[in-house]
Amino acid sequence: MSPLTRTTAVVLGLLAPALVALTGCNGQSVADHPDDPKPRASATGVALPAPRSAPAPAPTLSPAPDKGDVRIEDGPFTDRMRLTGLTLTNKSTVTGHLAITSDVSDVLALELRAAYYDSRGRLLGTGTFQYQEEGEDAHGSDHHDGPRAAGDGIDFTVPAKHLTGTPAAAVVSIPVLVNE
Repeated sequence: MSPLTRTTAVVLGLLAPALVALTGCNGQSVADHPDDPKPRASATGVALPAPRSAPAPAPTLSPAPDKGDVRIEDGPFTDRMRLTGLTLTNKSTVTGHLAITSDVSDVLALELRAAYYDSRGRLLGTGTFQYQEEGEDAHGSDHHDGPRAAGDGIDFTVPAKHLTGTPAAAVVSIPVLVNE
């Protein structure tokens, strides 16, 4: 065998395992491991975590609420606003007024949730109030007709949906607040 043929054979002998490693071929077929539960590796991107959402309301209130009691659930935005005039109406609705206390910027998006409870503190259902500024007001125009943190604030009504009984109390939470 000539030196050139011997060198070529050595190079091919070294390249063959490298090509097998690069292509993922291992000499085994799927039939060799039919019960292998592991999925094959893919070249897809890294999975991102699911977006966070507001926690579900507590299934029971402790201590049991007084009739007409409306509580404010402590959350990430409760120190930036003042909720006043909270009332549970006889129409299974929470009404009130919200004013931003942390700054004087416009409210761009707001979500209030109310969890409704019976007199023994059992969850009966929930409701949501949503506000989203739209149009030119959302782009910082000098003219502004919507709710302002620096002004009077926002009156809100949170109607209950799909109740399983008559509510005696409610807990209000603020899962979304976006202001300039």
